[in-house]
Amino acid sequence: MAEPKELLEDENKIDTVIADDITFKGNLKFKNSLKIKGSLEGKIETDGLLIVGREAKVSADVRASEVNVSGVFSGKIKASKKIELFKKSKTSGDLVTPELNIESGSVFNGTCIMEDKN
Repeated sequence: MAEPKELLEDENKIDTVIADDITFKGNLKFKNSLKIKGSLEGKIETDGLLIVGREAKVSADVRASEVNVSGVFSGKIKASKKIELFKKSKTSGDLVTPELNIESGSVFNGTCIMEDKN
């Protein structure tokens, strides 16, 4: 059986990683890329890429260019380019994006609005 197709990124190429032993509550703003491996509750704003890692638990209101979910996410995501939900991810909430990829084996409960790319 094949492994889940989580985005296999080199963490050295990601600007910031919130480790799996970190719990964060609050607002985050950043410009480039962020991978969350721990827990986060709050609000996230970026012009870059947000990666919710396989071990992550995120409850947030997100505005980003791209969002990849491999872990557990609840809340709202507005992505100007695309959202990807990978195998074994669990997402509940509202998604707004021009492009949505949902891999077989992921769970999505919520609403999705597809907008034209700006």
